[in-house]
Amino acid sequence: MPECRPHLSDGGVDLSTEHIDFAALESFRFAEGGGYPPSYRDFIRRYGWARTFGLWLIYPPVFPGYADGRGRAEVLNERFRDRYRDGRAEEFEWMIEPDGDWARVEALHVFGWSENGDALLWDTSARRADGEFPVWESRGLDSLHLLGPTLSDALSAIRDTRSGSESRADIEPLPPVRL
Repeated sequence: MPECRPHLSDGGVDLSTEHIDFAALESFRFAEGGGYPPSYRDFIRRYGWARTFGLWLIYPPVFPGYADGRGRAEVLNERFRDRYRDGRAEEFEWMIEPDGDWARVEALHVFGWSENGDALLWDTSARRADGEFPVWESRGLDSLHLLGPTLSDALSAIRDTRSGSESRADIEPLPPVRL
């Protein structure tokens, strides 16, 4: 995880994980009964709370009293849904291009966010036999791009398309923030 062979800005020193709720990471269930995808669980166990490729924040489950966890992802999920409901009402078909459709929007759930306002989303209606969800990107909340069948594949796709800054660490651990 991920196949893109990330390197850490801290040289691989243990990450601060005291704020991550590992019990919730393992016990959470989506409406269809399955838990978090294995690639996401592996990412969180391995890297904790971190900035990925200098831009992407992937929200872990955190203990009460900490910011930047799955609660933040749920707020962003509502922002995503509101934006796409408005787009559908206005018949902005370009919002679901190049890879999506309006029916899929309701099955997408935010789990990551870029500092540019782009979303990483799981399609929770399409769980594979191995427990993985396809990963989508909504750039500027104005398009839908299928990135890959797992978080590992999606991160590889993101890394392959990022421009410049090869000296920037792939994964930069971030300190936990209290509310």
